[in-house]
Amino acid sequence: MRWMKSVTTRVPATTANLGPGFDCLGVALSISNRVTVQRGEGAAHPKIVADAAELFFKTNGLDPFDFAWSIEGEVPRSRGLGSSVTVRLGLLHGLDALCDAPLGPKRLYELCAQLEGHPDNAAPAAFGGFTVARAGAETLRCEVDDTLKFILLIPDFEVSTPEARKVLPDSISRHGAVTSAANACRITAAFLQRRYELLRGCFADALHQPFREPMIPFLSKAIAAGERAGALGGFLSGSGSTICCLAFGDTDGIASAMLDMAPPGSHIVVATADNEGTRNVGDEHVIS
Repeated sequence: MRWMKSVTTRVPATTANLGPGFDCLGVALSISNRVTVQRGEGAAHPKIVADAAELFFKTNGLDPFDFAWSIEGEVPRSRGLGSSVTVRLGLLHGLDALCDAPLGPKRLYELCAQLEGHPDNAAPAAFGGFTVARAGAETLRCEVDDTLKFILLIPDFEVSTPEARKVLPDSISRHGAVTSAANACRITAAFLQRRYELLRGCFADALHQPFREPMIPFLSKAIAAGERAGALGGFLSGSGSTICCLAFGDTDGIASAMLDMAPPGSHIVVATADNEGTRNVGDEHVIS
């Protein structure tokens, strides 16, 4: 009998919200983490892993088994690039593969979104490209051209998503709501039509960025500097601390301008979109 002993899953980083698309819009990026899950006894699991495994086994009704896991890659922790999703989705896909895939990608995405509490990072990481996600509804997605560049300013400090959510108000003005809705709709249309030039001027919102800026006090300055250097616009990636600007063509000037506004220790990563989403990149079988 031939059975799978270990599996390695590649999960792309994500940039979510895109300004006004709070908790619903996201794009998968060309940087990633790789999560390996192996049958056999391992060290005690951190809560994020233990909770995902518990939900997986409970959902499919299988008896839990011991496993070890490891992660490597380019996605920094707590920087607004979906690092927690790479752990959860990588683990869920690994366990599913070791069990001969009883749940499948769509159900694994739903479990990941449940664990995350919101689907905006889980959807693009799972399916790739640009996604519009809403709990309980089918995820809409489209591919993103590699001509569109994502210039990521990554500061040398973390921002906790739970803490970043605590600073959000319970209500906003009607004007702010209308502006945010209009911008989110235009962003969605621009991606679906691949008319990325229409993104210019669309990333302002009244839902989260103004309230999170005290946690990233150079946010507006970095975006404005990027725009003056030629960027289409910019936004806080997820809950931060990463700031993302979008552009065509040469990105060196934009990257330099953004970096000039950032504190020491910050660095730039230039990415394109990942249109494949989560996938198996290696496995090991044994014969018994």
